[in-house]
Amino acid sequence: MHSLWLTGRLLSRAIWNGFANISSAADPNINRKSEPYLVSAVCGFSKERKIQRLIKGQFGDDAWFTTRYKSADVLGVADGVGGWRAYGIDPGEFSMHLMKTCERLIKLGRFTPSNPSELLARSYYELLHHKKSILGSSTACVVVLNRENSTLYTANIGDSGYMVVRGGRVIHRSEEQQHYFNTPFQLSLPPPGYQADVLSDQPDSAITENFPVEDGDVILVATDGVFDNLPHNLLINELTKVCNYLLKEIWTNKPGIVFQVQGERNASRLQMVANSIAWMARNLSYDETFISPFAESAFANGINTIGGKPDDITVILATVAI
Repeated sequence: MHSLWLTGRLLSRAIWNGFANISSAADPNINRKSEPYLVSAVCGFSKERKIQRLIKGQFGDDAWFTTRYKSADVLGVADGVGGWRAYGIDPGEFSMHLMKTCERLIKLGRFTPSNPSELLARSYYELLHHKKSILGSSTACVVVLNRENSTLYTANIGDSGYMVVRGGRVIHRSEEQQHYFNTPFQLSLPPPGYQADVLSDQPDSAITENFPVEDGDVILVATDGVFDNLPHNLLINELTKVCNYLLKEIWTNKPGIVFQVQGERNASRLQMVANSIAWMARNLSYDETFISPFAESAFANGINTIGGKPDDITVILATVAI
């Protein structure tokens, strides 16, 4: 248990003041109603080992947002395609603007809670017609909880994604979209003259789903830095286990904090689990002897490799409260 506290302390130095962000979509008065809402926490790392300037909504080339508007709670992640760096283009700029535009459109009410793919399309086309060219490519995943009908609506393009866990098992998981190994579907705005040379998928290529949610459901939305480095069993274990965090109580002989992720409505406690998932993915991404999901996929495609995949990591962890 001491090691768990130390991990939290190490995390606090690196991420607590900006790398990790707690967000709750709940209004204090919502607890009196029967409609659902999301309690969420965010954590992530840039793949660069040095601590960079802290920017809310961004971890390296990854971008994210959590917001709400009237009858909808919305989560989103995007992963900028790093290959643009070779052309002098910041890969994180496109993903960040894509997510910030989504968030702004939601706050303005210019979206349909049952159609997140439309939200992605509006954001993409707004960037396309932006006065200042915002170039690059990005995967994207947007998840909307429509509180009026207790239904989750999702849109995913590429290899970021989501999973929903209920009663210790995965009941829904996004489908990965790849053109070929390590080349996901992506929204793109290439420089003039490069259109024919760059993969560019349309927003309507996003896979969409919708399904009802129940009280206590656990929702994970993440970039491929998580899914490429955390085996399914380890990830599910983190999302379903009973957590026991001692934190500072270890020095005062007070009992620790014991809770289960499913049904948890305390954003600070969810933050601990989000931190743990991100930290684990980060460590395994630099483990050169680890048989990661990415290495297994590479082997299945005829590439003999081993180890994790150093990458930017973004974790949004949420629970449904009704």
